[in-house]
Amino acid sequence: MKELQPLNENVLLDVTEDKTEQRTASGIIIPDSAKEKPQYAKVVAIGNIENSGIVVGDTVFYKKYSGTEFEFDSKKFMIVAYADLLAKIVETEKI
Repeated sequence: MKELQPLNENVLLDVTEDKTEQRTASGIIIPDSAKEKPQYAKVVAIGNIENSGIVVGDTVFYKKYSGTEFEFDSKKFMIVAYADLLAKIVETEKI
């Protein structure tokens, strides 16, 4: 079994896209080329980072033009420098 492990201060993100068809309110299908890529993804692995504040399974928001995308075992991944992560998305209770 092969496994990806990021080196140094890098984070591995799963950016596999949702293949559901998107439509406008009037029913027009939005092609993939017109969709903006989301800037958030699920953390799959973390490199050598002390006190990172994130763990595997967290969803993080990253800089728009950061990281390197690639395909591995028919899934899309991105390796991003830890410094390019902007926020962790957390669930909170409604007040």
